[in-house]
Amino acid sequence: MEEEAAGAPELDRSPAPRDFHFYPMDLYDTEDRLPIFLEESRRRRREVQAETTSEPRGAAKGKPPRHFEGEVDELVRLYGLEDDHGLGDEFVEENTPRIEVSESPPYVMARREAAREQRDWRLTREAAEAEALGFGGWGSEGQCQDLREAYRYTHGRASEEYECYVIPEEEDEEEAADVFCVTCRTPVRASEKAFDEHKEHEVTPLSKALENAKDEIHKNMYRLEKQIIEMENFASHLEEVFITVEENFGRQEQNFESHYNEILETLAQKYEEKIQALGNKKKEKLEALYGQLVSCGENLDTCKELMETIEEMCHEEKVDFIKDAVAMADRLRNFLETKTDVEISTQPALEDQSLDFSDVEQLLGSINTIPAPSAPVINPQAPNSATGSSVRVCWSLYSDDTVESYQLSYRPVRDSSPGKDPAEFTMTVKETYCLVINLVPNTQYEFWVTAQNRAGVSPASECAVYMTAPSPPVIKSKEIRSCEDAALICWESGNLNPVDSYTVELIQAETPEASGVTESVVGIPSCEALVQLQPRRTYTIYVRALNVGGPSARGEPAIVHTTGSYFRLNPHTCHPWLTISEDGLRAVRGERKTPAREPPPRNTRFSRCVAVMGNLIPVRGRHYWEVEVDEHLDYTVGVTFADVPKQEDLGTNGLSWCMRHTWASPRHKYEFLHNKMTPDIRITVSPRKIGILLDYENSKLSFFNVDISQHLYTFSCQLHQFVHPCFSLEKPGCLKIHNGISMPKHVTFY
Repeated sequence: MEEEAAGAPELDRSPAPRDFHFYPMDLYDTEDRLPIFLEESRRRRREVQAETTSEPRGAAKGKPPRHFEGEVDELVRLYGLEDDHGLGDEFVEENTPRIEVSESPPYVMARREAAREQRDWRLTREAAEAEALGFGGWGSEGQCQDLREAYRYTHGRASEEYECYVIPEEEDEEEAADVFCVTCRTPVRASEKAFDEHKEHEVTPLSKALENAKDEIHKNMYRLEKQIIEMENFASHLEEVFITVEENFGRQEQNFESHYNEILETLAQKYEEKIQALGNKKKEKLEALYGQLVSCGENLDTCKELMETIEEMCHEEKVDFIKDAVAMADRLRNFLETKTDVEISTQPALEDQSLDFSDVEQLLGSINTIPAPSAPVINPQAPNSATGSSVRVCWSLYSDDTVESYQLSYRPVRDSSPGKDPAEFTMTVKETYCLVINLVPNTQYEFWVTAQNRAGVSPASECAVYMTAPSPPVIKSKEIRSCEDAALICWESGNLNPVDSYTVELIQAETPEASGVTESVVGIPSCEALVQLQPRRTYTIYVRALNVGGPSARGEPAIVHTTGSYFRLNPHTCHPWLTISEDGLRAVRGERKTPAREPPPRNTRFSRCVAVMGNLIPVRGRHYWEVEVDEHLDYTVGVTFADVPKQEDLGTNGLSWCMRHTWASPRHKYEFLHNKMTPDIRITVSPRKIGILLDYENSKLSFFNVDISQHLYTFSCQLHQFVHPCFSLEKPGCLKIHNGISMPKHVTFY
């Protein structure tokens, strides 16, 4: 193998494929690399150390050492690398002490040198050509081979026989999926051949599927949060019941223990008394029997003595017998005349000892006799403890009473108006709380509670006033006014009694089903709120009412678009001859000549000028709307302050700025009126749609011909307060308002 390597220095090589990279097998370089070939690594490391410390093998054989620096310089000149000044120096200074050109096979030297440096191992056509040239004129074939190895080392290349790994180039990342198969519930690419499998399936854009998944997750999270709250409330209820049961049974156990201890003491006392009585009776009987036994013995001894005496007298002489017999006869007669008690003074049978347990029975009966409980204490209403139709009432006991149940009573709080008392309701519960349902929203109720057991019913607690949550407010959709930066939301309370405050909830979504409240405005005291919004968005708006019981449920939502300014005509300012459409965007004057049965004039209605005002949102900035008119119609459009005199024509005072059109065939007359003054302006193209731009920041009011994007006139106004759009019809006809539209480009320059 070594001979083949030395004899074939010009081995033909084909260039590496473009999609492959060559990386060195730097297994013998540093200690922190993986020791894949441990024995080989140790062996080569020892060889390198030996070569750096010993004499060159070529010198040992008698050959002079090679001038390596000169050879490198020749190589540099040969390949035109003179600009790389550091190349030769680096090679000679850093590597000459460690590298030696010898007659060893080239691959040995290459591996030794690769153990020092990590280079780029890509083989180029230039290196292949250098091998093919053989470095003509540079010595023998072995010397040329050594020079080629040295050149490759200086340029970071390996010898022909050096091992290297070929690592395929990483493939491009897979193209991301762009559609989502709803049927298979997996993302796919529309350009894939595998998409044919999903042609018959329901597919949707990946972004839309992602939004739907997020919405579904938000909905489920909302439901999960609601369920968690319900479970926490239920767990709290269970805990209260658990504590109540434990306290009641604890008090019952203490009662039983006290009574049974008293019974045991009474029985022990009766036992001692009975034992002592029995001992005394026993002693008395035994003493009586013992006395009878002693008397009986004495009589028996006397009888025996008399018998012996009589037997001795019978053996005496007659004279002596007669003498003693008379005395003995008297003695026997006296003894026999003495009555001897032969009856037992007491009977051995036990007497019936009846025990009186009446007092014990009374004690046993007192165990089940418990006192009536004391009056419970009803707690004040907790925040957010009520809904529109229910309220949670809680109470407690401050004594060790045993309670079997509670009677909760309630009634609506009576107002000051005369009438019959409101009806009372009572319900029985076991716990120290109760959820009372079927109540009237935003209404105060009086609650009181009593406790009862076998002994009776406790006194009633003090009355506590609880209040249900309000009814949901009703948004007045027709009175909503908006612009690009804000919206004025109006609503009706929906409650007979006043509430504490209102909350407006905003959701940036097209449909009310969308989850996630974007923003909330709290603490609103009245039934309207000016809410700051973002331009060109769509909002779903809800309103809640709040009181001490908690917030109401959401009412019906309202949709607000912050594109342009949006307002409606105010019918309360409308002249009687005008009719306002249901959507509040059209004013019509009929063929009415005489005002029959006109309503009496009011300060808010126009009485002379047949006009009406609009409700523009009170927000500083720029507002734009358009008015569609007939070119043969006499009309007036503009803005005015709210306190403009209703008995004067628009534009004839200093509180209104208007554009008036009068048509007298075939002439059109246009006037821009303020305080009865108008500039001399001629309009050649009669507008069918008039654009009006109100600029609060610059105090200007501009008019435009929308059809041809023509600027007509601009007022410089003194707008010290907010103004209202105003419209007037001098002859029968109608005009239509277009608002909630984007501002045209030609308007933005004014």
